[in-house]
Amino acid sequence: MHGRRPNGHAKVICLLVKDVHPGAWTCECPEASRGKPCATALATYRRALLDGRVPRGEVPDCLHALRLFVDDTDSAGFMSPVPPATASTAALGLVEEEIAEQNRTLRSLQSAFTEFQELYAEASLPDQPVITRLAGRAVVNAAIDAEVTNCREEILTMQSGSARPPHLLAEALPRSLALLARGVRQRTVYQHAVLSDPATLSHIEQLTPAGAEVRTIAEVTDRVLIFDREVAFLPVDDTGPPVVALRVQHPALVRFLVNHFDSAWTRSVPVRPEATRHTRVITSDLQRTILLAVVNGETDDSIARRIGMSRRSVAEHMRKVSEQLGSTSRAQLGYLLATSGLLGDP
Repeated sequence: MHGRRPNGHAKVICLLVKDVHPGAWTCECPEASRGKPCATALATYRRALLDGRVPRGEVPDCLHALRLFVDDTDSAGFMSPVPPATASTAALGLVEEEIAEQNRTLRSLQSAFTEFQELYAEASLPDQPVITRLAGRAVVNAAIDAEVTNCREEILTMQSGSARPPHLLAEALPRSLALLARGVRQRTVYQHAVLSDPATLSHIEQLTPAGAEVRTIAEVTDRVLIFDREVAFLPVDDTGPPVVALRVQHPALVRFLVNHFDSAWTRSVPVRPEATRHTRVITSDLQRTILLAVVNGETDDSIARRIGMSRRSVAEHMRKVSEQLGSTSRAQLGYLLATSGLLGDP
């Protein structure tokens, strides 16, 4: 901001305001740019260097603040320029002291919050971790066996993929029969594709007479085991080695998994070993899932992985529908499916 002296000489006053940080100063002159001195200050300092001194009234406030001028002891009313290196020692010293104080405050706050965080963690977490990582097939099986032994009321199981290896089915059969013999309810959801696997069908045929309830659905997102709606097991990597799984005890997470299971259960089809293994309902459900994926632009490989079938089986389903609709290309098939009404409510 500029003003005039009574004698007509221009008097320039640079107003300085403190920033939000202590010790930080900015020049408010219109020609100033952020972080740089204004042209008036530079011109005044340059003139003082050439003349050796300037009248006090012509020294902008920003040069006073930067301590670039001192009173001239030989000439009253005048000020002499100070070398920047000399002035910076005093000006920067104040800033450095304030920074050091802020750092001390920061460290003190961090230390205090660390202690409170330890108290919070101690009070919030139970004695046992709510999620435990299990590595190695033997370790995972031992943890599951322990839950089978302790299970009182119910076990819920979802199995993804077209089939499980026969040796894993053989390992699981005694555990399942032991649960059923104790009166524990057992419900399992497989994908439709397992009904073409003899080993899985044989496994189901041994369990259902003992009281197990088995259903199938087109898609299962992943495997999960839930015991008494209190403990769940989720695979992290079952391709190994090592096989890795999570043992989950957090009530909210287990409740979410139970709700996910219940939703799949209500949409699934009961498996009755004495009935025909490929029912029209299941074929229709599978076809609908495949064709919806086609409309959504998924590839055969992606569809096959998701529903646990071979790519050839997916292609065969699509071929039959293409013939029915008279489609000659995948793009045309997608259009005809979207407009034919075949994908209405199941």
